Amino acid sequence: MARVCQVTGKKPIVGNTVSHSNIKTKRRFLPNLQTKRFYFVEEDRWITLKVSSEAIRTINKNGLSSVLKEMKAKGVKI
Repeated sequence: MARVCQVTGKKPIVGNTVSHSNIKTKRRFLPNLQTKRFYFVEEDRWITLKVSSEAIRTINKNGLSSVLKEMKAKGVKI
């Protein structure tokens, strides 16, 4: 379970590749994960998270402290 976003919980999903002749073969759709360092001002330290691009936008919008508070409420170790 390495390809999971730590904030949103996004993970790979399964679908089909459909050819021109309509033959379907299984494939995986991987989330757009980035390893990103964030500076946590309240604790005066850097935090490295594996997050999706949507999670980066969420952190920019809501702030790192509120996102980390929600993660701790879910039981995620930081």
